[in-house]
Amino acid sequence: MENKIIRVAQGKRSTLSQLYINGIFQCYLLEDRIREVKIASQTAIPTGVFELKLNTNGAKNVDYKKTFGKLHEGMIEISGLPNFSFVYIHTGNTIKETAGCPLCGFGFQIVDGDFQVSQSIAAYKMIYPKLVALAKDPSNKLTIENNFQF
Repeated sequence: MENKIIRVAQGKRSTLSQLYINGIFQCYLLEDRIREVKIASQTAIPTGVFELKLNTNGAKNVDYKKTFGKLHEGMIEISGLPNFSFVYIHTGNTIKETAGCPLCGFGFQIVDGDFQVSQSIAAYKMIYPKLVALAKDPSNKLTIENNFQF
């Protein structure tokens, strides 16, 4: 199983990625800019191999349970990131909403030199059950790599 986040482009303050589950493209992801020195809530997560887990604590989890009802089993957390914690794949459209987390969307555009994703809620509803299944697999792995195309 190849589960990957592949970064394909950078804007002024944003990074556009593609999410693959079992080797199949699922959606785009939006993160903050890649930085050599981390700035809290403004830096893309590092490259490497990590795990997904379900996080059922915290305010964001409560909000998503209210918004998504029975679909929601917990926040999809990318676990084991050095110097990062509580990194979730979640909804949102601009880097103002990332707080250092990947946002999902079916499309993208560039506005004032930065990427934005679109149809985030629809993308989330589609990928969430697949990510839950991965997170429940104790041997799950998620590779994050850079492969800038444009």
